[in-house]
Amino acid sequence: MSLLTNVMDHSLDEGYAEAAARKKAEGASGMPKTLRTKLGLAAGLVLAALVVTLGAAQARVAAPVVAKERQELIDRIDNETKSADKLEDTVDTLRDDVSARQRAALKTSGGSGQADLVSMLSGATAVHGPGVKLVVDDAKEASSGGGDNPRETADFSDTGRVRDRDMQRVVNGLWAAGAEAVSVNGQRLTALSAIRAAGDAILVDNRPLVPPYTVLAVGDGKRLSTRFQNGADGLYLNALEDNYGIRAAIAVESDLRLPAAPSVIVRTAQPRTEKGTS
Repeated sequence: MSLLTNVMDHSLDEGYAEAAARKKAEGASGMPKTLRTKLGLAAGLVLAALVVTLGAAQARVAAPVVAKERQELIDRIDNETKSADKLEDTVDTLRDDVSARQRAALKTSGGSGQADLVSMLSGATAVHGPGVKLVVDDAKEASSGGGDNPRETADFSDTGRVRDRDMQRVVNGLWAAGAEAVSVNGQRLTALSAIRAAGDAILVDNRPLVPPYTVLAVGDGKRLSTRFQNGADGLYLNALEDNYGIRAAIAVESDLRLPAAPSVIVRTAQPRTEKGTS
């Protein structure tokens, strides 16, 4: 009976009793932990809302300033574009004036027939007549770079694109075959013309051209076509077609019209006279 009485009198372990007493003491001196957690979370939410509100307010204040700066930049771009267009128009007008003065000077410097011949050969005047039309285009599957098989030199890779060196050979081949006037995509070639590359683009007299490249050459059409295709440069073009997929088509035309070059300006060379020569 003494054991049963002891169990009934001491139903809780001393550790449990101590923990219950400590919990009771804490409850009397402060708030429950769950309530404190809720209040902390609420305070955090309030702080976050305050930060978001302040950020939105600042954005609303700064938005007009940003919009104004953006509009000012757009206006500046528009004004500069208009200025560039006006300058380009002025350049075109001056080029036409220079060409007209050159033609007038050629006519007054000698006989009319000789002046016209010099003007045509120099590219200072538009010409027309029979000749050939040669269209050269990139391969259908042309890529923009890379390749393991170099073409003519290490600088030209097998990309299926027409390169400046290719156009140089085509034009030189037409001159050698008897062409009297040549243009590429409407750009008249002269003794001062240059065909260069800028990345994948081809420049003729610093003007970028895009494929297909249409080459017009005035001369004896049939003879010009035959001599070009049988010459080294024509065979080179055929090799580009066979090996790299470059596309080319040549046709004899009865009447081609080539424009005058924008300007032919010589700054250094002087005409040679027979005076004082032996």
